[in-house]
Amino acid sequence: MSKVLVARGADIAQEFYLGVVLDRPRRQTVVMASAEGGVDIEEVARERPEQIVRAHADPLLGLRPYQARRLGFALGIAADKVNGFAAVTQDLYAAYIAEDATLAEINPLVLTGDGTWLALDSKMSFDDNALGRHPEVEALRDPAEEDATELEARRAGISFVKLDGTIGCIVNGAGLAMATMDAVKLHGGEPANFLDVGGGASADQVAKAFGLVTADPNVRAILINIFGGITRGDIVAQGIREALGRVRVEAPIVVRLAGTNAEEGRRLLADAGMTAVDTMDEAAAVVAAARVA
Repeated sequence: MSKVLVARGADIAQEFYLGVVLDRPRRQTVVMASAEGGVDIEEVARERPEQIVRAHADPLLGLRPYQARRLGFALGIAADKVNGFAAVTQDLYAAYIAEDATLAEINPLVLTGDGTWLALDSKMSFDDNALGRHPEVEALRDPAEEDATELEARRAGISFVKLDGTIGCIVNGAGLAMATMDAVKLHGGEPANFLDVGGGASADQVAKAFGLVTADPNVRAILINIFGGITRGDIVAQGIREALGRVRVEAPIVVRLAGTNAEEGRRLLADAGMTAVDTMDEAAAVVAAARVA
């Protein structure tokens, strides 16, 4: 931690939770509020879901004033304080839309002893794909608060998120990477990371991916899952072989290679001493390898 925020004490009369997020099943923005502020909203949703009230915003009209007031009344807020709550709610919704946020929340939103509404703590998450429209938001990024390995991956154009498992995953394509992690867990393992090298999986990208994965001392085995669509499987296999010539990897490696020229690719990998398979179930052998390592 490199910074500490010091705030003036507040005379708290009531605490509330207020948040805006995308409701994916309904494809609408939803505003959520609860009279149980100051605690994790996930805990409230799990144990006391009836304590959360919601209002869905119209994609064209946005959140209407009557919806914000109705949320306030549903929370039991006194009639003379509801308009203040509604104003904060509409401002939070407006900020969520204007900043291309994926989450905007105030927790707790407090009503002070003198009847003032005050946001004691707040959080916003932004859509990375929209940062081109918000250079002022990009400028707020604090590298000191981010994982060093994830920063290195971003600079290399690799999507990487560190997890707590023992099986390193190197995959081309975000959807396939998610499916790979699901397969690892289905077979009793725990992924050590999410890693998408992109569609090409060149030798340079794979070498960088190996470096990112093996930097984690908890990794006991590595699963490479490549689907050759536009990219030919034999070229990917050659890239993997070249990458292993640059990076020392001691953990056992299982490669699942499917798609264009996959058979030739698997032969190249087998010649290099790697376990090369063509199905996800076979690739799950990496779980057993991790247990032995």
